[in-house]
Amino acid sequence: MATPNTVAFHTLGCKLNYSETSSIQRKFEEAGFGVNEFSDPADVYVINTCSVTEFADRKCRKVVRDALRQNPEAKVVMIGCYAQLKPKEISEIPGVDLVLGAAEKFNVLSYIEDLSQAPEKGFVHSCDVTTVNEFESSFSFGDRTRSFLKVQDGCDYKCSFCTIPQARGKSRSDTITHVVKQAEQIAALGVKEIVLTGVNIGDFGLQITEGNAVRAETFLDLITALDEVDGVERFRISSIEPNLCSDEVIEFVARSKRFVPHFHMPLQSGSNDMLKAMRRRYTLELYVERVDKIKQLMPHCCIGVDVIVGFPLETDAHFEETFDFIHGLDISYLHVFTFSERANTPAAEISPQIPMAIRRERNQRLRILSDKKKRQFYEQHVQQTRPVLFEESKSEGRMTGFTDNYIKIDLAQHSEFINTIHEVSLHEVNDQLQMSGALISPRL
Repeated sequence: MATPNTVAFHTLGCKLNYSETSSIQRKFEEAGFGVNEFSDPADVYVINTCSVTEFADRKCRKVVRDALRQNPEAKVVMIGCYAQLKPKEISEIPGVDLVLGAAEKFNVLSYIEDLSQAPEKGFVHSCDVTTVNEFESSFSFGDRTRSFLKVQDGCDYKCSFCTIPQARGKSRSDTITHVVKQAEQIAALGVKEIVLTGVNIGDFGLQITEGNAVRAETFLDLITALDEVDGVERFRISSIEPNLCSDEVIEFVARSKRFVPHFHMPLQSGSNDMLKAMRRRYTLELYVERVDKIKQLMPHCCIGVDVIVGFPLETDAHFEETFDFIHGLDISYLHVFTFSERANTPAAEISPQIPMAIRRERNQRLRILSDKKKRQFYEQHVQQTRPVLFEESKSEGRMTGFTDNYIKIDLAQHSEFINTIHEVSLHEVNDQLQMSGALISPRL
């Protein structure tokens, strides 16, 4: 193989992975590589993997096949969480040339030239994740409307179902000074909205030096500093644990100039018994306090909720408790996850496990409840006016966008309005759970 000069990327999983892929792509561009679409032939394919569900292996194999279908002689590099957790397993996928763990993925360029002389496929560069102490900053760029800015990585929590600490290591953060500089850089690119992302961003502030963690700054310090960054219309908090979503954070967002009224707080279960088994760090009572505080200060605020169904030992009574708890909460939508047994986690060893058919049935019930919650939240805003940041729609002749409080809007396209904010009078909710409306006045 000649010296590679084209590369293509594919990302599985969360927005944090997307921000990291985007930063790695920019390193390739700076090195002179041409970046192709993943569906086109390329010399090198870099696949950023995810480990959240049991389907990770199946997804990885399919993506590798898709790449080699475009260029059978291409070099395939696997990075990311699954590559750290199961490097040997991933290295044995037919066609994989190189597997890079958590500490090596940002140095992928340094391995590329060696691939042409590699004596064998499936070469692994990995390390014990407990030795990963460096924070690597990243942000996504490509969609000019919004950027996902990584401010924190890793997690010190020990939730019984989760492999992320094994895949990403200890909690560690960027510095406020550097985050502000990156936000200013993103603003200069014309991006109107920045979404703060990480594994556990409410834990922001931990710096690791010689293996020791010191909290130099706090999440409240971070958002206070970012609120003063000119050129960014909106900041959005991707997800924050309820025990870290303090009254001070809620109060700050309520009076903020740039942070939008939108919180996403993982719940995982509406049963205190299940929360204890999951090793979560809060109770239902605390969660209710957080929701009540948010709605007291920001009645129009959107609140998203993560929930897991089919956790081991979750009886019908536990699930009904969860359903009733969420039904009674003033929240706006759910992200519903079906429990997936992950190797080397305590939850995988709990018996009995819930049959998959029951897990899927519970998932479907909560998805229906989520649609009802979203429709109810949207309908509360009929005839109100909210600012909307518009973006391209996949539907011809249409444009879409989100209000500050995360209501999805669908309107006839005005191409000159893309990546601009306009006041919109909200009219009605359609069958796709989007709102129609009328433009009031441009705010370019």
